[in-house]
Amino acid sequence: MSLRQNESVTPGTSTNTVFLDRLARARATMDERGVDALLVSVGSDLPYLTGYEAMPLERLTMLVVPRDGDATLVIPRLEAPRVVEQPGAFRIHPWNETDDPVAIVASLVGTPAVAAVGDTMWARFLVELLGHWPSGATQYVRSTHVMNALRMRKDDAEIAALAAAGAAADRVAAELHAGAIPLAGRTEAQVSADISARLLAEGHDVVNFAIVAAGENAASPHHHPGSRVIRENEIVLCDFGGTMAGYCSDITRCVYLGTPPADVAEAYAVLHEAQAAGVAAGVVGAACQDVDRASRRVITDAGWGEYFIHRTGHGIGMEAHEDPYMVEGNDLPIESGHAFSVEPGIYVAGKWGMRLEDIVVASADGPLSMNHADHALVTL
Repeated sequence: MSLRQNESVTPGTSTNTVFLDRLARARATMDERGVDALLVSVGSDLPYLTGYEAMPLERLTMLVVPRDGDATLVIPRLEAPRVVEQPGAFRIHPWNETDDPVAIVASLVGTPAVAAVGDTMWARFLVELLGHWPSGATQYVRSTHVMNALRMRKDDAEIAALAAAGAAADRVAAELHAGAIPLAGRTEAQVSADISARLLAEGHDVVNFAIVAAGENAASPHHHPGSRVIRENEIVLCDFGGTMAGYCSDITRCVYLGTPPADVAEAYAVLHEAQAAGVAAGVVGAACQDVDRASRRVITDAGWGEYFIHRTGHGIGMEAHEDPYMVEGNDLPIESGHAFSVEPGIYVAGKWGMRLEDIVVASADGPLSMNHADHALVTL
């Protein structure tokens, strides 16, 4: 379900209401944290607050949100027709080719004592802003100071969008398990392209990645699929996802071509248990690091600890990787609406690797999985 344009979010609720609510919550957070101005440009904070996704142009687009006062979307005049107005949420200030858009932004907020700047704003615009405000008069913080708590807690419409994207990815995973995606004799790159095409056919707007790693290549967690030909009697790791109606999918499943040898079968049984333990640990009130600890404990106790070389999970939503992160040292309490991956892996360099991943949303009723494709090591 998209939160962009003017589509309904829930019966009787318009996207305008959604954006009014989000901006109100952003201002409440700004008030709590003493932020005078929120400035977001390209990146996901902008469509989250306005429904408009800016093209990454050299021309500045920026939403200016004063703690007190109206929000303004400063935008190149030639891009303004792409914006769906949200009355009461923000006004549009188109600028012409001979205008100074940074000066316009600066004029809208005076000299803020504290300005929260979007993580993905181009540095050139921040450098130019520095010239408009007196030296030392403004403290700069990241927009995450304001936006993280808002974006981490997914609402019902966002959860529905994640579920729809996850179901589409599940259907592709089911085709992989059924042998409908030929593997042996094809290159990793060919299979990656096949998976990508199927994601698009299942409703994704964009494919963000389609990792296909065979045999020893599967020991590299972010292997780039290339000319390596997939052979019989080896494991094939497939990690793929994309964006569907503004929200992301991300799933990893492995298959084995032939009969798995004892070490692979035993390791996968451990991995399967570890992934289930991580999902079960993702309850409201637990610390994010508890998810990592739960999965890691199973793998370590079985003697494979040194081969689990990355965190257990990452947040997901409008971006494939966003807060919260399921990693040791993150004691942030999990809240209802937090969405994250649970993806432990075991990687033996030069031999094989394996990973098992679902997207999970924390709820008052326990962890809700967005993926239901078979978790077993399917043999083909």
